[in-house]
Amino acid sequence: EVQLQASGGGLVQAGGSLRLSCAASGFTFDDYAIGWFRQAPGKEREGASCISSLGDGDTYYADSVKGRFTISSDNAKNTVYLQMNSLKPEDTAVYYCTARPSYAAVLGPCRWSMYYGMDYWGKGTLVTVSS
Repeated sequence: EVQLQASGGGLVQAGGSLRLSCAASGFTFDDYAIGWFRQAPGKEREGASCISSLGDGDTYYADSVKGRFTISSDNAKNTVYLQMNSLKPEDTAVYYCTARPSYAAVLGPCRWSMYYGMDYWGKGTLVTVSS
């Protein structure tokens, strides 16, 4: 059974930092793209970031988080991290850890996965950034 357990959410002031973790199990971690999606109240879901070990490795960041968020993985622990710095109130959302088998697409496994959708979703973790 595929399981994706997100943790690390909480309340932080604008300008602060949080690190989200996603512990994965039930599949071969190295063969999957792991993505973070987020959804703020009343807004559409957004793909924030993704990481894949396929080939030379691949990462993806939405323009809204580029330069502030960093995604990384510890394959020995089957865990993906999302380091979020310089947080803004507009980063307030429920963050979901997701997964899909990596595919060697021309545009990269992460962009391919984020575009066509993830197969597995974990329960979200709430991030609240106060102004």
